[in-house]
Amino acid sequence: MRRTDFRYELPPELIAQEPLRQRSASRLLVLDGRTGGLEDRRFSELPQLLRAGDLLVLNDTRVVRARLHAQKASGGKVELLLERALDVRRALFQARASKPMRGGVELTLAGGGKARVLATHDDLVEIEFDQAVFDYLERHGEVPLPPYIERAANEADRERYQTVFASSDGAVAAPTAGLHFDAMLLQELAAAGIEHAHITLHVGAGTFQPVRVDDLAMHRMHSEQVEIGAAACKAIAAARARRGRVVAVGTTVVRSLETVVSSAGLHPFAGETSLFIRPGHVFSSVDLLITNFHLPESTLLMLVCAFGGYTHVMAAYAHAVRERYRFFSYGDAMLVTPQPVASEAAA
Repeated sequence: MRRTDFRYELPPELIAQEPLRQRSASRLLVLDGRTGGLEDRRFSELPQLLRAGDLLVLNDTRVVRARLHAQKASGGKVELLLERALDVRRALFQARASKPMRGGVELTLAGGGKARVLATHDDLVEIEFDQAVFDYLERHGEVPLPPYIERAANEADRERYQTVFASSDGAVAAPTAGLHFDAMLLQELAAAGIEHAHITLHVGAGTFQPVRVDDLAMHRMHSEQVEIGAAACKAIAAARARRGRVVAVGTTVVRSLETVVSSAGLHPFAGETSLFIRPGHVFSSVDLLITNFHLPESTLLMLVCAFGGYTHVMAAYAHAVRERYRFFSYGDAMLVTPQPVASEAAA
């Protein structure tokens, strides 16, 4: 398939610029990947759409205040967006400046901080701070709202552009499917016998990078840090044993689990993934997917099409546009069951 196969028309007014007052009040489009059938529901109805014994797998990454401004010794201004931390004081950033950044450039930061460019790595720059990176960002950084939200971040975004179960610092973008869960909904799910487990994928700024080649085989994903602990592996194995379904909350969870799964099941893992999932991928770890609506021609939309079926997913997006669903990070959600694998379809 080609990049242009994933193009669709979206009226700009459907791009959500603000979160709803209540997280779980968003709409939920339910897609049956076998038939293409659609149901218009509410996210608060999720306990009725799942069943006892199912397992929600949540990404507990926490968004850091990843955007900051700096100044070169020459006076030139630089805008930096964290990609990922390398250690306590070193990190990779996307940089926007009037001239390309080079190793050795000294930077002055807000609050009197200092930093130095160590090297460039393709389109990223490696920077060393004179203090702990995350500590500095928490004091002086800005909430890194996505580029399609056409307003400055405010204090409310510090809480709303964060899942209620976020605990592990490192993301520069929220795992947005998780934004629909609030404490009351999690309690209702638990009361219905639906369990949950946590994994971590620190979403990098590369999630907003467009696919620039039409031949998808030529696209290369930015790598992102993943951690899947023994507790999550045990919970997933237990769900399989009781015939419960593994429900991935977000494309980040799907990529994490599909990176690690093997014929022997899942095993603990700490490392990086650059897995690019597109139509033709055979899924081994996930039975249902909860996800937001994604940008045209994006790798996230390609993953959803691989899971629910290209024709069904693109038809669902056309339905969502007609029915005035809210799109992208602060928008509405989908619950997708998988398309049948080739052997099942033939049978």
